Amino acid sequence: MHRIFLKLFFLSFFIYGCAVKVKPPNEIRLHKLAKILQSMSTTISSKEANKLAKDIFQKTQSLARDFKMTYPPQYNNFLVNIGFKKKGLCYHWADDLYVYFKQKTYPSFEFHLIGANIGKYWTEHNAMAITAKGMTVHSGVVTDPWRNSGNLYFSKIKSDSKYIWKHRPKREY
Repeated sequence: MHRIFLKLFFLSFFIYGCAVKVKPPNEIRLHKLAKILQSMSTTISSKEANKLAKDIFQKTQSLARDFKMTYPPQYNNFLVNIGFKKKGLCYHWADDLYVYFKQKTYPSFEFHLIGANIGKYWTEHNAMAITAKGMTVHSGVVTDPWRNSGNLYFSKIKSDSKYIWKHRPKREY
């Protein structure tokens, strides 16, 4: 058993050095996210939606560097779970994004924690949702940088075919 652990440890050591390069957002992706954000309500200005889209991509890139993400994300989880890395699990992403954006001023938007398969150890997944002020979580946008190892995934929650999201007003650690 110890031999297997040592082999995994050394393999992780060598592979861990190959962190994922997070792509800077191109104008098309920035514009697409801004349009999706603005489409949530007629009261949202393009200026505010563009500012939030840029901020999301910048914060995601910053966290990807801090977490030293590896590919695939499940392998990154393995490195965190064996103590090789401090952060990088999906809930780390969700929590750090949520705390960051709750402190920012975006008058037309609200930020929420969301989860899928809550309580199921192998399949639980967490992300942050953005909604127009006063709207339900299911009308919002999922922001999920974990899914692509630090490269931001976003879509309307209803359009995300991979997960069925639920609002997490409170998370138990």
